[in-house]
Amino acid sequence: MPKEIERKFLVATDDWRKKAGPGKRMRQAIIMSEDRRSLRIRAIDQKKARLTLKIGISGMSRHEFEYDVPIDEAEELLTLANGTTIAKTRYEVKHGKFVWEVDVYEGALAGLVVAEVEMKSETDQPQLPPWLGQEVTGDKRYSNQSLAEGSLGENLRDGI
Repeated sequence: MPKEIERKFLVATDDWRKKAGPGKRMRQAIIMSEDRRSLRIRAIDQKKARLTLKIGISGMSRHEFEYDVPIDEAEELLTLANGTTIAKTRYEVKHGKFVWEVDVYEGALAGLVVAEVEMKSETDQPQLPPWLGQEVTGDKRYSNQSLAEGSLGENLRDGI
């Protein structure tokens, strides 16, 4: 069964930009959710789209199923989603043996920058880049669902 195992951090400085690849613009929204389960639609660079079902296991691991969908269907799903549509640009940054995904949010979430690293096992120990801030792995306030609901307060963007 496909699993997503990741750690998530706030980003403290812009030093990651020195090693960042080109960004991908994303718009995403939660179509439906319930306790520890969510269905998300994501449009990437207005060219392709993915439908993702996530079912929680623990703070770091969850089942994840992803499917390609036609971009025109994704655009319609974005209009039918619960909450707001999130806009962000995702950058990949190689550090040590891992690739970090740095999300720079826009709109109502402007100023929020989050980095995630996907691992093969919960026992993996990725080298932490010096530009990371507070770890927020398992903090529901930084989940896609919470961000789409607009429940992230201003003070949380600074890790307070």
